[in-house]
Amino acid sequence: MGQSSSTETPNSKEERELEGQAASSGSLPLLQTSFSKLADPSSHSIPLSSLQQCFSLKYTSISCEKANVPDCFQGFLDQMAASITDTLFVPQKGGLTWVEFLRGYVKCCGRISASSLLNIMLRVFALSADRAGSPMGIHFDSEELDGKISGSISPRELGMIIWVCWIMSWNSRSSKSATESEHVSIPDLNHLVFSAVVSCMDNGSDVDVWNTDVLSLEAELTAGKIHMWAIRTLPNLAECFSNFISSRLKAVFTEPTGTENSGTIAAESTSAESNEVHILTCGRAWAMTLSQRSNISEELLRICFPSNNDVIPDSLLYRSYHHGKGLNRLWSNVDGYHGPLLLLISAFSGESSEISQKWIIGALAQQGFENRDGFYGNGGCLYSIFPVFHVFSASGTEKNYLYSHLHSTVRAYDPHPKPVGIAFGGTSGHERIFLDDDFAKVTVRHHAVDKTYQHGSLFPNQGYLPVEASVLDVEVWGLGGKTAREIQMSYQKREELFTEQRRTIDLKTFTNWEDSPEKMMMDMMSNPNTVRREDR
Repeated sequence: MGQSSSTETPNSKEERELEGQAASSGSLPLLQTSFSKLADPSSHSIPLSSLQQCFSLKYTSISCEKANVPDCFQGFLDQMAASITDTLFVPQKGGLTWVEFLRGYVKCCGRISASSLLNIMLRVFALSADRAGSPMGIHFDSEELDGKISGSISPRELGMIIWVCWIMSWNSRSSKSATESEHVSIPDLNHLVFSAVVSCMDNGSDVDVWNTDVLSLEAELTAGKIHMWAIRTLPNLAECFSNFISSRLKAVFTEPTGTENSGTIAAESTSAESNEVHILTCGRAWAMTLSQRSNISEELLRICFPSNNDVIPDSLLYRSYHHGKGLNRLWSNVDGYHGPLLLLISAFSGESSEISQKWIIGALAQQGFENRDGFYGNGGCLYSIFPVFHVFSASGTEKNYLYSHLHSTVRAYDPHPKPVGIAFGGTSGHERIFLDDDFAKVTVRHHAVDKTYQHGSLFPNQGYLPVEASVLDVEVWGLGGKTAREIQMSYQKREELFTEQRRTIDLKTFTNWEDSPEKMMMDMMSNPNTVRREDR
C-alpha cells in the first residue's frame, strides 16, 4: 500500500523526504508491509483502532519483585496504545494515510537526539497517566514534541515510568504482541529509582537506601533534573520506547509460533531463576544495557531476556559460590577469554549482623585478564549496582583501567613484589578498587586517588577513607559473544592436552636404574663423602 501511495503522488516532496529517512534506517520495506497489512483496502488508510491494537499493552495480571504494583498502573498501561497513536500519528477523518503513517514513525524512530526522544516518551507517558486518572506533575511548554519540560515527578511516578520501559523492552525482545491472557513479572528496579533520588534531591545522599521504601518516599524530583539524570545515567532508556514501536510494527506480519511462545515463557522462568542465584539479576543486567552503546549492550540483553530461539553460550565464566574463592580459581575459568569481561563483587563493610546492608559494585573491562605487574587495558567503566545504580565511565585522563597479577611461578627474590590481586583505577598501592588474591577482602578508595574513571561514590556513605570490606561473592561474565567463548574453549582444550602430555612418562628413558639421575642423587645423599671418579 505504501508503494502504491508513493506511485500515486510522485511529486510529493514530504513523502519523498519521509521515505528517504525511513530507507536510511532500513525500515522502509518493513513500513510498507505493515501499512499494507493494517490499511483498509477500500480507503487505502489505517483505521485508528487497528493501530491502537498494534501497540496494546494490556495484561490480565502484573507483579513486581519487592514492590507493590499501584492500582492505577493497570489503567496506565491500558491507555498507552491510545496515547502513542494520538501523540505520534495525526489521522485524517477517514484514517491514517501513508504519509501520516511515515511521519509518525519518523518522529520517534528516525534519526533524532536522545533528548528529543526522551521528551516524546515522557509526553506519551504523561498523557496515559492523565487518561488513567492519575495525572503526573510534569508539564510541557509547547505542543511541539521536543518542547521543554517542567514540573516535577514523584519517585512512585518515576518507578512506573521505568516499569513501562522494562515491559516495552521485554515485549520487544519476546517478538510477541501482548494479549489479554498474558502475565508480566517486573524485576526489582528500585536501584534505578534510588539513583534518581540520590542524584536529583538536594539531600538525596542522606536517604537510608537500605531501609527506605523508595516508591513511597515523599519527594518531588524536578523534571529538568530527571531529564539530565536519564541522559547521563541511562542514555538508552528512551530507546526502549522507539524499539517497542518498531517491534510492534514488525509483529504485524510476523505470525506467532509455538517456538516464540516457548521463548517468552523461558525468558520469564530463567529470569526468575537468575534473580535467586546470581549477582547479575535480570533487573541489574537491564540497567547496564541502558548505560551502554555498544555490542556489550546486546550481550547483556541476552542475559536479561534469554530465549529458546537464541543459541547463546554460557556467559557466566566464574562464580566464587560454585568454583571457590581465590584468584587462581578465577584464572582457571577465565584464562584464554579474549573479550569484554564484567566483574561483579558483592560485599559488606559493617559488622556481621549488618550483612543485610550489603552492596554490589562492578567493573567492565574491554578485554580479557592478563597476568601483568602493571595496569593495562583499552577502556572500561565502573558500576555502583546495588542499592543505588551509578555508572562511572572512563575520564580519558589516565589509562589505569585494569590490573590483574598472579603469584610468580619462578621463586626468585624480588625486593619490591607487586601486589597480587585484581584492581581497577588509581595507582599501584592506591587503587580505586582492589580485590585480594583470596577474595576475602575488597578495598575501595575515594575517587580522589583515581584519574582513570569518573568521580563518585561506589556505595552509599563511602566517605573519604579507604574501606576494607568482606567479600560475599564474586562473578565474572563474558560479554564477547559466541565467538569469544568458542575460542576460549578451544584454548582450554589445548592446555589440557599439553598438561596430559607433560604428565606422560617415557618409560624407555627410565628403564636403566643404574644410569638414572634418581639413583645418583640417592647415592650422594646416603654417602656424600664417597670419592667418585669421573668417567673420561
